[in-house]
Amino acid sequence: MKIMKGQRNKIIVNKTIAGKGSALPNLIIIGAMKCATTSLHYYLGLHPEISMSRKKELDYFQLEFNWDRGVDWYKSNFDSRAPVRGESSTRYSSYPSYQGVPERMASLIPDARLIYIVRDPVERIISHYVHSYAKRIENRIFTDALKDFAGNTYIERSLYYTQLERYLNWCPKSNLMVLSFEELRDNRMATLKKVFKFIGVDDSFSSGLFFKEKHRAKDMRRNNQLGAGISEMRIVNSVGEIHQGAMWHLKRYLAYPFSTPVVKPKLDENMRLELIGRLSDDVHRLRKFTGAKYEKWCV
Repeated sequence: MKIMKGQRNKIIVNKTIAGKGSALPNLIIIGAMKCATTSLHYYLGLHPEISMSRKKELDYFQLEFNWDRGVDWYKSNFDSRAPVRGESSTRYSSYPSYQGVPERMASLIPDARLIYIVRDPVERIISHYVHSYAKRIENRIFTDALKDFAGNTYIERSLYYTQLERYLNWCPKSNLMVLSFEELRDNRMATLKKVFKFIGVDDSFSSGLFFKEKHRAKDMRRNNQLGAGISEMRIVNSVGEIHQGAMWHLKRYLAYPFSTPVVKPKLDENMRLELIGRLSDDVHRLRKFTGAKYEKWCV
């Protein structure tokens, strides 16, 4: 679809209206958690040929979440007018906590393009902990949260090749793109151009908003009980529920006086070496699969 430069802003504004029609997605960001999936979801949604779901994480392909709501519910989240329709659910790469996701995805959208973002796996674990602690999902200190590696969700979500391997049994390699958090952070324009080529849309598209970052770890705060209550409120306006992004900012503003900053935990050398030992084989297989060196990683 050829789009003239002068038309872009008009089309983008139209896409902010809740999508009508019924269509399945053909683009899925499957993770990983705390690897800039929120930012990439936002950047992709700026492109005039791409419509990303208003609610970022639909969690449709897990039995534990929204699978039972049915395909009509899932399709209702996408704008059928857009050539490319996508969503981003990081639990799609949370095996073995959530099983059967690639199989269900292949049964419904076998030709979908999948994007998987990875980062230094140790840094991802730390960021995941900070996120969970800030959300009051996690109450343990960092060392206690990592005391047992077996069945540890912080560890499993950093075993990137283990997660990818599940998809390779159901998805052709040509439909799967692996990006690194570091390349998206440090070389954003070239990386987005590569993503647009992979998706099959105009790769010359650019926006000044590509330099905006979403949900930075250094901005994380932990609410006390009152702040937590504010964060869990359902806030509506005269036309229904407020847009997800606006609601997040409003709740954060209201809860701010009842919260404290979350300090990034320091990893002692013994724990770092233990983590590297646990993750190194998986990272080796990831490097072999992608051909990337991931030179900035500690593993």
